[in-house]
Amino acid sequence: MNSRIVIIPTYNEIENIEAIIRKVMSLEPAFDLLIVDDGSPDGTGKKVKELQTEFGTNRLHLQERKGKLGLGTAYIHGFKYALGLNYEYIFEMDADFSHNPDDLVRLYNACANDGADMAIGSRYINGVNVVNWPMSRVLMSYFAGYYVRFITGIPVMDVTAGFKCYTAKVLKTINLDSIKFVGYAFQVEMKFTTWKYGFKIVEVPIIFTDRTKGQSKMSANIFREAILGVIQMKINSFFKKYKRSL
Repeated sequence: MNSRIVIIPTYNEIENIEAIIRKVMSLEPAFDLLIVDDGSPDGTGKKVKELQTEFGTNRLHLQERKGKLGLGTAYIHGFKYALGLNYEYIFEMDADFSHNPDDLVRLYNACANDGADMAIGSRYINGVNVVNWPMSRVLMSYFAGYYVRFITGIPVMDVTAGFKCYTAKVLKTINLDSIKFVGYAFQVEMKFTTWKYGFKIVEVPIIFTDRTKGQSKMSANIFREAILGVIQMKINSFFKKYKRSL
């Protein structure tokens, strides 16, 4: 069985879904794919089912949920599903090609060959590598990283990155049911918790290209959760023991 699976949460990604699936499925080494679709009314889930007849349900997996339940809960659902099937390397990626699927191989190599427990596709480890973003959003994202590092002490440049590879032992160690955030703060919480458990985190430089098709899911509420939630997360960490059994 393949040891690699890529989790892509979707909501109304009909313009991107077939192309991203075909690209991921073409990679060497081979990656399996799990689409977690939150009841997209545009037919995203239906398109995935059509493609399952071509690629097989053993490689192209689909989990459909009732309604838009949030990015974080989609990934937690996907992590549990992947662990249940004994995948060793579990990836997070967006559906909209803002993350280059070719970089999955580099993230995998960082974990499988270079000893990382978490590999992050980083926009900021070598300057600012973002294409098609307005300057206001670049600055917001970049300085959010400074803010999170200042509050938490985490030595990661791209703390809000959503392009990652985890080894199974990281996801088995973290109590996934204790992860509280659902928006972009979810990405911060997962990195912070991984770091607190003493796992090795490596940043792999990537070029991030903003979506050209479909609608962005970014909102002011998501950003507010990240700003306020980071302080609460840091305070909560003082009362928690981070002991690894693996």
